[in-house]
Amino acid sequence: MKKFIKTIQNIWSIEELRNKIVITLALILVYRFGTHVVLPGIDPNLLDQSKLNAANKGLLGLFDTFAGGAFTQASIFALGIMPYISASIFMQLMTILVPQLQKIQKEGTSGQNKINQWTRYLTVIVTAFQAGAYVAYLTNPQGGYAQAILLDRTVFTFTTIITLSAGTLFVMWLGEKIQDKGLGNGTSIIIMVGILARFPQATIQEFSAKSEKAGGGLLIFLIEIAILVAVIMSLIILVQGVRKIPVNYAKQIIGNRQFGGARQFLPVKVNSAGVMPIIFAQAIMFLPTLVSFTNIESAKGIIKIFNDHSNPWYMLIYGIMVIGFTFLYTALIFNPKQISEDLKRNNGFIPGVKPGQPTTDYIGAIMDKVTLPGAIFLAIVGIMPGFAQKLGVTSAFSTFYGGTSLLIMVAVILDTLQQIETYLLMRQYDGLMSGGGRIQGRQSITSSVM
Repeated sequence: MKKFIKTIQNIWSIEELRNKIVITLALILVYRFGTHVVLPGIDPNLLDQSKLNAANKGLLGLFDTFAGGAFTQASIFALGIMPYISASIFMQLMTILVPQLQKIQKEGTSGQNKINQWTRYLTVIVTAFQAGAYVAYLTNPQGGYAQAILLDRTVFTFTTIITLSAGTLFVMWLGEKIQDKGLGNGTSIIIMVGILARFPQATIQEFSAKSEKAGGGLLIFLIEIAILVAVIMSLIILVQGVRKIPVNYAKQIIGNRQFGGARQFLPVKVNSAGVMPIIFAQAIMFLPTLVSFTNIESAKGIIKIFNDHSNPWYMLIYGIMVIGFTFLYTALIFNPKQISEDLKRNNGFIPGVKPGQPTTDYIGAIMDKVTLPGAIFLAIVGIMPGFAQKLGVTSAFSTFYGGTSLLIMVAVILDTLQQIETYLLMRQYDGLMSGGGRIQGRQSITSSVM
């Protein structure tokens, strides 16, 4: 306990780090305040909460989780940061597939600024389309919002699309400010805060459900918490797991100084693709539900299956898609030939492997062997919420047993702790890990997207 208090004191004594933490917390507070501001033209006192709770399942529940509850509350931030994430994913794929965009991206800061600007323009378009779909959802007579809308349909549609678009752009601006002035990873932190904001309420609902006569009691609830902790620890191992490939560098004598000759390691992550395969799989699984987005509860057949995360067919198809997208996305971002050429250019070689094509084949084979168990584990993580629902866990609480929510939380928290530890070590303070350990972060959602 004394070491923990001392670490907090060391963190607070670093002025630059203290300012970044304060700015980050202030911007998060602004975001959380905005999620409770209801759209103009809606009377929150007239909302049919029973229907809203019934609709807050499956796909809509996932949206609401990412938006920190703003989706269900008909907030000005109802769409959250997801339109920006969708636009960023599209732009990243285009930079991989379109040679002209690849050339612009390699221009350094100026090229990256151009791509970022185009991403913002695309975000406006995506937000407008999603805002129109959200208006159709709000005005659906079978939902819990129609009776609370006080404005004319045309006026409400126009004002809501403008308000939601402005809200998403403001959330995007908050993320950029956290990135520049705060602890970094602004978009990722906003998503994580939205997810964590749902955790207390979900925990209370689960405890209440287990406290009922047929719920199982306190023991079952404690077992669920223990399993959740075990899942989180396993996910930390997945995020931080690497396969180190030994690399030697030939000695070079320049003047009176010797360079190279040391052995280093090429780290290959078990989960190089990060959260992207799960996001891609969810996006594909979402397409059938678009047919009945405004009336999901009456959907039948394949649409009903794709909206039920605990359905066996949903979990099977979803797991296969996650594995496939993991290999696909890893192949897009990890180029063994480029790594082999870089090693050869810097007089580096893998012991026992000839430079050139043999090195490329060796690195590619290692990547495939590492990616396979990582992809299978990631698929298991993706379908864990469905298994949790099958075992009697409430819908809201089950989302924290895996899927995108848990993976984002673990990745962002580890990355933030790594940045704080870097500040401590730079000032010759003890790090956050005892015994000389180091926290290994991973790329944020935005960096994996951009």
